[in-house]
Amino acid sequence: MSILPILKWPDARLTETCAPVAGITPEIEMLAADMLETMYAAPGRGLAGPQVGAMLRLFVMDVGWKEGKPDPLVCINPMLQEVGEDRADNEEGCLSIPGVTAIVNRPSRVQMVWTGLNGGRFVQSFEGFAAVCAQHELDHLDGVVTFDHLDHDTRAALLAEYEGL
Repeated sequence: MSILPILKWPDARLTETCAPVAGITPEIEMLAADMLETMYAAPGRGLAGPQVGAMLRLFVMDVGWKEGKPDPLVCINPMLQEVGEDRADNEEGCLSIPGVTAIVNRPSRVQMVWTGLNGGRFVQSFEGFAAVCAQHELDHLDGVVTFDHLDHDTRAALLAEYEGL
């Protein structure tokens, strides 16, 4: 396993839609392992394929590891199956936009379906921070970053802050 370089905004790959993963191969297994190692080293709670230059519909997440409750997930070709009606404002950071956090309004509950490394199909509901993390990583697979959720003035201010770091 190895730690991969994380692409930083405004790398154009962060705005591209990713291709579906065609099958679970040794290369996909190694990519997932490297992405988990990279995420933990960053240290983050989620990391999507395009953030490491892999333009595939794949992300990893582990929302509990920083609290001593590791639960790593490798999500291949994930899709939202259900989206709750309740929404909440949450502070979000991104490993590809270091040093900047933004308030993003998202559904507070989602149900996601994905393929795991064993080829099995998984369905799970996420609430609170886990729902935020899953949606944030799904956004990356569609070329959407945190800045894209913000109104013009907030985006401009945060871009200026980021460019000044």
